[in-house]
Amino acid sequence: MAEIETLFVTKLYRAPLAEAGALNADLLQSCRAIAEDDGAGQEWSRAHGYKGYTSYASLNDLPVRDPSFAALKKALDKHALAFAKALHLELGSKKLRMDLLWINVLEPGGVHTGHIHPHSVLSGTYYVDVPKNASALKLEDPRHAMMMAAPPRAEDAPLAERSFVYLAPAAGEVLMWESFVRHEVPMNTARKARVSVSFNYSW
Repeated sequence: MAEIETLFVTKLYRAPLAEAGALNADLLQSCRAIAEDDGAGQEWSRAHGYKGYTSYASLNDLPVRDPSFAALKKALDKHALAFAKALHLELGSKKLRMDLLWINVLEPGGVHTGHIHPHSVLSGTYYVDVPKNASALKLEDPRHAMMMAAPPRAEDAPLAERSFVYLAPAAGEVLMWESFVRHEVPMNTARKARVSVSFNYSW
């Protein structure tokens, strides 16, 4: 009798942040204030066609700069550790370390094209403000580029068998994945900005 086993599963971590209720108002205020003051980040965003603002290439000290980001980092560290355990990562004497945390303010009509996060173990996003009709997160099956002559997947295929998965995040929620997973943010069709904070963990 034939048997089919599932191998090499790609996991997605998704959880509400217990601290979100008290934290999100402060984070949203801080994100907007930093976006307004960070001239280098504004210039980088314009130069790279990012419709809105990101601190990705301009600021690397948000948890030191602002207590709301310090609180967010503390909460995310716990979730990253839980995800690492679920992935059965053997960390040995070393620990996962958040090496980058950055703001994303994606204005209406803005997109963030497909990419991965090299030199990291885990990557993810915490959602601060997700207005109605805001962009989903699009994740790509890591095997997709190697399916050279494969037919497309059926429209009703289960999530684990699809080539692309679209997830609608909620404010106060963290999504996390292994950094080799290609992902993107399609066009923001909301009437106002979608505000989030992304991060990487290295080993």
